[in-house]
Amino acid sequence: MKAGDRVRVTESVIVYHHPEHRNEPFDLKGQEGEVVGLANTWQGKAISANFPVLVQFTKKFKAHLRETELEVIS
Repeated sequence: MKAGDRVRVTESVIVYHHPEHRNEPFDLKGQEGEVVGLANTWQGKAISANFPVLVQFTKKFKAHLRETELEVIS
């Protein structure tokens, strides 16, 4: 998985920061977005982030997810 890949959320992931559903539980399962970054290095050193994949779903909404929660789509 790399920046620019189109992905789909395959598992149930509940978030509370979606701009259209602020402070309400919102399930991301089935949502599609684009990988905009990977959190695997910081200042030149390798890191192990819990949620390393940053996915942008809409212009206003991004979320950090695990690779196991996503599938690459073409």
